[in-house]
Amino acid sequence: MKKVSYIPKGVCSRQIQFELDGDVVRSVKFTGGCNGNLQGIGKLVEGMNIDDVIQKLDGINCNGRGTSCPDQLAQALKAYK
Repeated sequence: MKKVSYIPKGVCSRQIQFELDGDVVRSVKFTGGCNGNLQGIGKLVEGMNIDDVIQKLDGINCNGRGTSCPDQLAQALKAYK
């Protein structure tokens, strides 16, 4: 298992931590942001392939910010790859 920490930009969350087992996301934890929604996103992507998560979440926009917490997770996974 590989543990990764990422500092998101342009969103309410202050940190994203995730664990990977090869190319599979095993857990995701956001610090800050909309707690319930971000816990839900974390649970939904558990067990998914990195590329599938990136494809689903990349480009999601929150209130005209040009990014969102889900998009920042996609950016974190891209940076990891």
